Amino acid sequence: MGVFNGIFPIQAGKEADARAFAAELVGPRLAGYEAHHARVGNVRETFTLQETPMGSFLLVWFEGDVQKAFVDHATDESEFETWFRGRVLEVTGVDLTAPPAGPLPDVLFDWRA
Repeated sequence: MGVFNGIFPIQAGKEADARAFAAELVGPRLAGYEAHHARVGNVRETFTLQETPMGSFLLVWFEGDVQKAFVDHATDESEFETWFRGRVLEVTGVDLTAPPAGPLPDVLFDWRA
């Protein structure tokens, strides 16, 4: 099982939209959100809004099959995933159907008690 810990820029002035997106995931969109995690084998995920002098960022951490999770987000045509991709694009400018060419973030260590 792997972990992903990435940072996504939040478009200027979209902090309230980022909060609304997260609230929808654990509210009216929870069934679709949980179905995605069940399909790919993820066991935990967190979103954190970090405001900095360089702008705001969405910090995303999840534990599971990282590659499978991103492939699912990019290719699943369910109503939930179509909505999810659209909201990510709107809030962060990141197109999950065309991930950046570089490698995923390099986890330097993952300590557990």
